[in-house]
Amino acid sequence: MDWLSGIAPHWLWLALGLLLAAAEIVAPGVFLIWLGVAALVTGVVAWVLPIGVPMQVLAFAVLSVVAVYIGRNYVRANPIAEPDPMLNRRGARLVGEVGTAVVAFSGGEGRIRLGDSEWLARGPDCAPGDRVRVTGSDGAILLVERMSSP
Repeated sequence: MDWLSGIAPHWLWLALGLLLAAAEIVAPGVFLIWLGVAALVTGVVAWVLPIGVPMQVLAFAVLSVVAVYIGRNYVRANPIAEPDPMLNRRGARLVGEVGTAVVAFSGGEGRIRLGDSEWLARGPDCAPGDRVRVTGSDGAILLVERMSSP
């Protein structure tokens, strides 16, 4: 630990800031980056102003709270837009599609064929072969409405 005594504290703060920024890249969560910013600012302040280590720690603590608060508000105000919001919601992607009842719906439940697959469905009673349109989904069950009779 003797090698640490020869390093100026501002270099340690700058290194900590870079380490936290790198950790944010490895384990993304939009939290460590704000602590990294606080450490970098503390390092720059310690480099420019002759303040002691206890004041540096206090500055880091205050800057961390402020940076996390500002960062949280920024992320809430500017959410990251998903390129495909329905990527993992297959049932929602099928809304508007037309399928065919495979078995008679009784009690409002049955099976429909969409493309090359069959789905559990809920909707009005209908006979096999009736065409239905998907109006929504409830988990893995599609909600349908009858279009016409054969």
